[in-house]
Amino acid sequence: MPSPADTVPQQSERPAVPFFDQARTFAELWPLIERHAREVLDDGKFSHGRQVERLEQELARYTGARYVVGVNSGTDALVLLLRAAGLRPGDEVVVPAFSFFAGASSVVLAGGTPVFADIEPVGYGLDPAAVAAAVTERTRFLLPAHLFHRLADLPGLAAVAQQHGLTLLEDSAEAIGMRRGGRHAGLFGAGGVLSFFPTKTLGAIGDAGAVLTDDEELARTVDALRHHGRFGRTIGDFRAINTATSLPGFNSKMDDLQAAVLLAKLTRLDADIARRAELAAAYEERLAGQRGVLRRPAVGGVEGQVFYVYLIEAERRDELAAHLARHGVETEVYYPSPLPLQPCFTELGHRPGDFPVAEAACAHTLALPLYPELTLDQLDRVCELIRSFYR
Repeated sequence: MPSPADTVPQQSERPAVPFFDQARTFAELWPLIERHAREVLDDGKFSHGRQVERLEQELARYTGARYVVGVNSGTDALVLLLRAAGLRPGDEVVVPAFSFFAGASSVVLAGGTPVFADIEPVGYGLDPAAVAAAVTERTRFLLPAHLFHRLADLPGLAAVAQQHGLTLLEDSAEAIGMRRGGRHAGLFGAGGVLSFFPTKTLGAIGDAGAVLTDDEELARTVDALRHHGRFGRTIGDFRAINTATSLPGFNSKMDDLQAAVLLAKLTRLDADIARRAELAAAYEERLAGQRGVLRRPAVGGVEGQVFYVYLIEAERRDELAAHLARHGVETEVYYPSPLPLQPCFTELGHRPGDFPVAEAACAHTLALPLYPELTLDQLDRVCELIRSFYR
């Protein structure tokens, strides 16, 4: 197999500072990736096979979860988690108004009804007071999201869940490596998820995800749901396709080539997390006191933070993003619209002004490039362009 370094576009074809780039990582890890990939080819089992099982075991060791179930995306992980946790048609699930769309859509896909609550302005997590106000007699689940670089207010949210008899699940898709009190994200309630979308802190070369839990029965049900509702050992077994089907399930098996890549990248995950922290600290230093930058994430002093994204809130956000783009710097808007105001949720009847903190975040937040391959020279270029814009 050729090395990916042989097919990487020339630098002149690429932005001066891409929003995300992992070409060097793949070049460095290619011998290990190739070895794992050849094992997949030798096995002749290209999904739900031996590499997926190995990845589940390694992730269990890394996170401390009793059970890890690999699936084909972070979104499917959320759907299967909700189904396995007992979501029934019409059950309400409180979700954040500010997050990636999958947090709310997974509730709909699992047969439930999303109920939106506003976020707190510091860490962008669900506001426990807003959650308490949103609970009705039909609410059965609470699904906070851990966003960007820190955990949601788990003690406050757990207290609300206990008070109202709700099951706490976690949209921990962005949160690999985040811990509080030694416990990994996704393990504070009945279960959580991980996404391995390529830009994630631990990213594949396509879609992949996982469910984390310490609950044996929940893990067993997710395991069945990912393979058409078939209980018993199915991983690595071609014959399992003919096992009796016990409940309506999905075809959500993880591809072994994705698992092969993730196994290789897992060997440097802690080093990548440390590099992301260094880059976040460099942004913090260079943007301190910068006019026009309304807020930067807290760097240091927050337990368990892992920088998946470096997010600022900025005046004239869209103009700033256009200025950076003209000079070869890619950025992303997280997120352009509060979820309750998305067209697909029109029937819920929400209006602008219903979620003021989420709406303010949508108007001002901008994600700057942050990934292990980013150099300090590139980071300095980003910061100088921000300074020049506000001058």
